[in-house]
Amino acid sequence: MKRDSRLSSVLHALLHMAEHDEPMTSDQLAACMCTHPVVVRRTMGLLREAGLVASERGPSGGWLITADLEAVTLRDLHDALGEPAIFAIGNRNETPQCLVEQAVNAALDGAFAEAEALLLDRFAKVTLAKLSADFNRRHAAHRTRT
Repeated sequence: MKRDSRLSSVLHALLHMAEHDEPMTSDQLAACMCTHPVVVRRTMGLLREAGLVASERGPSGGWLITADLEAVTLRDLHDALGEPAIFAIGNRNETPQCLVEQAVNAALDGAFAEAEALLLDRFAKVTLAKLSADFNRRHAAHRTRT
């Protein structure tokens, strides 16, 4: 099953950007995200519209985080990306005539709604600053082992 990895990719790119004092180009971010620079520009454009990043033109230009890492949550990023579907599973038929299938849909819809609300609530509690701190702890531990 193919999963939508945009949120994970954006988090990865933003944390790399947080570690750089200078703007990162679409090519550099594409290498981080294992994608094409066009995908980076399209994705960063969504984040720019949400006020999270900015682009600088010129020879030393690129993308910069403009938002406070303490204030930006995973929920903010999920919303900025157009609220991609949380689950890759769903109903076989959204408007079934069969009463059995209607009962199945009602049960699944309720469970999905509860699970999505729980996950989005958790997303609202995780900031980029927390993720960056976790990366820095892991990086420090890795350096002491090598």
